[in-house]
Amino acid sequence: METFYLKRLLLIVPILSVFSCVDLDPLEYQVEKPLSIEQQEELDQLEPLKEYIGESSLKLGAGVSISSYNSQGTVFSLSNSNFQELTAGYGMKHGAVVNDNGELNLDEVSQFVNHAKEAGLSIYGHTLAWHSNQNATFLNSTIAPTILPAQSNPEWETILSIDFESDDQSGYQSNGPNAALAFTSDGAGFNGEGRALTITNAEVRPNEWDSQLFVTFPEATEVGQVFRLEMDIKSDVDTSINTQAHTAPGSYKHYDFFGTLTANPTWKHISIDVTINENTSGCNTIAFNLGTTAATYQFDNIEVSKYNENGNGPDWEDLLDQPFETDAQNGYQSNGPNAVLSFTAMGEGAEDSGRALEITNAEVRPNEWESQLFVTFPKVTEVGQKFKLEMDVRADAVAAINTQAQTAPGAYKHYNFFGTINATTQWKHINTEVTINESTAGCNTIAFNLGLTATTYYFDNLKVSWFNEEAGQDIIIEMSEEEKKDTLSFHLDKWISGIMEVSKSNTFAWDVVNEPMDDGNPYELKSGIGKSEMAADEFYWQDYLGKDYAVEAFNLAAKYGNADDILFINDYNLEYNIDKCKGIIAYVNYIEEQGARVDGIGTQMHINIDSDRSKIIEMFKLLAATGKQIKISELDIGIGVQTKDATEELYLAQADMYHFVISEYFKLIPQNQQYGITIWSPTDSPSNSSWRAGEPIGLWTESFTRKLAYKGVVEALQSKEIN
Repeated sequence: METFYLKRLLLIVPILSVFSCVDLDPLEYQVEKPLSIEQQEELDQLEPLKEYIGESSLKLGAGVSISSYNSQGTVFSLSNSNFQELTAGYGMKHGAVVNDNGELNLDEVSQFVNHAKEAGLSIYGHTLAWHSNQNATFLNSTIAPTILPAQSNPEWETILSIDFESDDQSGYQSNGPNAALAFTSDGAGFNGEGRALTITNAEVRPNEWDSQLFVTFPEATEVGQVFRLEMDIKSDVDTSINTQAHTAPGSYKHYDFFGTLTANPTWKHISIDVTINENTSGCNTIAFNLGTTAATYQFDNIEVSKYNENGNGPDWEDLLDQPFETDAQNGYQSNGPNAVLSFTAMGEGAEDSGRALEITNAEVRPNEWESQLFVTFPKVTEVGQKFKLEMDVRADAVAAINTQAQTAPGAYKHYNFFGTINATTQWKHINTEVTINESTAGCNTIAFNLGLTATTYYFDNLKVSWFNEEAGQDIIIEMSEEEKKDTLSFHLDKWISGIMEVSKSNTFAWDVVNEPMDDGNPYELKSGIGKSEMAADEFYWQDYLGKDYAVEAFNLAAKYGNADDILFINDYNLEYNIDKCKGIIAYVNYIEEQGARVDGIGTQMHINIDSDRSKIIEMFKLLAATGKQIKISELDIGIGVQTKDATEELYLAQADMYHFVISEYFKLIPQNQQYGITIWSPTDSPSNSSWRAGEPIGLWTESFTRKLAYKGVVEALQSKEIN
């Protein structure tokens, strides 16, 4: 090597200076050319690399781009002249071949195999089972949950239901003394059950609407919606009842909402559907005109429903929405004179808009619950459901308001429903969610305890809603672990059989399993489990097929390849992390214990000029001891700088390291175990390359000029008989 690395510089400056002025007579001696020109000419006179292999069975290979080779240009010529075996850098990997539908596009692979065969070169198959360069989109889709879209299950959604079994007048009221409200005795309701509402119109009125019953529901109508009114009705004389559409009790919009009802002394069930139009949109109140006939009317089981074409989706649904803009006390009441209800003036509501509910507790009470506001909603709570309370609140003095869960106004169940609300003298927005438990289940009333502080409280924009998470959801069916394993085993089989079938005429060795060992835990397999960021082409077969994924891959390769194909396992950094080298050897032993055949171990060797030579020697010794075929599968050597910053000294060191690695391979690996050496990047890497971008790692420059590293490889090949 010294004669290569330490050539003499024979230019003698004094002689040049003596004769530099003589320009007529030719010189009688030869002046040697500069060192770089001398060396380049010597490099150019060397034989192509494969000529130094002789009759040896050693495979000298190159990593190439399939498209570059198939174009049959310079890469094609250089590869054919210098190498015996080709490894596709990307084109024979799962991600390059398998499309998003799982189909194998093998045309370019087939051309590559045939072109190489015609040129007298074989293919080293790279790679069958890896975690990178996979079509992860397709593979993940094969084990994704089955999602059955939410079924369109049209249903009637009840938004108001009144059975008149309590004195709570939530959802209904009359327009005054012309429609006197009372209740029947118990047992006088529809079908002789419970009780019913009675309304007496004592005389025929000048206008039928002078006597009215208002029924209010918590959701304003919209054009196109379908609403249903159901109820049981009778009267002491035959009569007819027209229905009006109101935007609030007494706020008339249209003369016809649910048409005209007829009543007589016999109970009658009414069920009427209407489609909302411009005349009836924006309304939430049905006004029953009772003034046509002097009669006593009885109403029972009033129900207003909305047709939901798609069924309920998982969303918050309002149960009560009370802005306190009308005098109708729908959904709220106090517990008596200790909590005096009134309203603020207009413009004194939250954000100085509209009005608010005003409740005065005149003195501190012995018990905080002696002054209460009850808010009632039309759905009874159940364990596990989520409820939300929203409102704006303030008080004339700072005050704490505890909330109780009650089954009806005054029917206490639990001391804590929506926690404690702290009111100040400024408006404050409250938004509290609770999950119903045993203590708060079966309730439909929030009791606000106002007795702790003598003050006036103000409430506005009070809303109670619940999260309907069961209706209208997609049905998600997850695959079991065994189903995922079976599915991926099928696709691994399809992939390996397809790529090997199109390649087997000229591919006699395969990188079956690539980079299995974990860097941090080198005796364990790599895994994507718990990895926060996965590349788009990353997919870990082992996470689904288990430790035996390699067993399966080797068995499939033996099944679908040629009978005498040489099957390798391959990994990187085996010379950097000796435990990783030991780890892959242990894994090979495991694979073979499960009955699969592993013929060889590939060590990639992407190294630098300062890589630890003692570890390289130790790695080769460990690999040799396995008795397996050993391949340097992806050799390239960096110099620590980009091409533009390279020096002759660094290139000499690179040539020396190439020589060292290959010589030690021949020295330490028994000849019958020497499968071969692949130069991963024959030329220096371009600045836009995905691999070691801008690094001068090759034996040729980017413009295909031989480098000192070429001579280093040649001299190492010439020493191959050293073993």
